[in-house]
Amino acid sequence: MRIKNLKKAAWYLKPFFWNQQRKYGQVLKPALVWAQVPKLFVAVASLYGVIDRRRSPINPVLRSLITVRVSQINYCRFCVDINSATLIKRSGSEEKHEALENWRLSSIFSGQEKAALDYAEKMTDSTQKVDDLCFDELKKHFSERAIIDLTALIAFQNMSSKFNAALDIEPQGFCIKS
Repeated sequence: MRIKNLKKAAWYLKPFFWNQQRKYGQVLKPALVWAQVPKLFVAVASLYGVIDRRRSPINPVLRSLITVRVSQINYCRFCVDINSATLIKRSGSEEKHEALENWRLSSIFSGQEKAALDYAEKMTDSTQKVDDLCFDELKKHFSERAIIDLTALIAFQNMSSKFNAALDIEPQGFCIKS
C-alpha cells in the first residue's frame, strides 16, 4: 500500500468500522485510507449505502457481476478480492465468477447480464464509448430508473477501484490471497 502513515480515525467513524468488522471479520483497508479525510469518508460511505441498497432495481447478483468486472478492468486487486467473494456468496456458485473475464464467449450469462456488462465495459474503458446500439440493448432489459441506478453503480465502482488501484491497496484474503 502506498499510503503508510495512517492516523487514527475520527471518533464518529467508529460505528462504520464496527460494522465492517462485524460484516467482513476485519476492517477494510480502503476505509482506513478514506478515513484520513473524515468528511470524504462519510460522503463515500453514504453514497455506497444508497447504491448498494436492498431495494435497488438492480438485483444483487448483477450488481456483484458489474463490480467485479469493473474492478478487473481497473486492475484493482482489493476490489476484485472483496467483490468476487460477494459475487460467489450472492450467486451461490463460482461458475459466473470464473467465466466473467470472457463473458462474451459464455452462454451462462443472461441477455440482461450481457447488456449490463457491455455497458459497464464501455463506461469503464476510456477507449470505448457508450453508443446508441449499446444503450438500445440496455433499454430492452432495464427501465430508465434502473439504468440510472446501474450507471451510478458503474461510476461508483470506477471511482472506488481507481482509488484503490492507484494507492496499491492489496487484497485482504476474502477470495484472493495477497
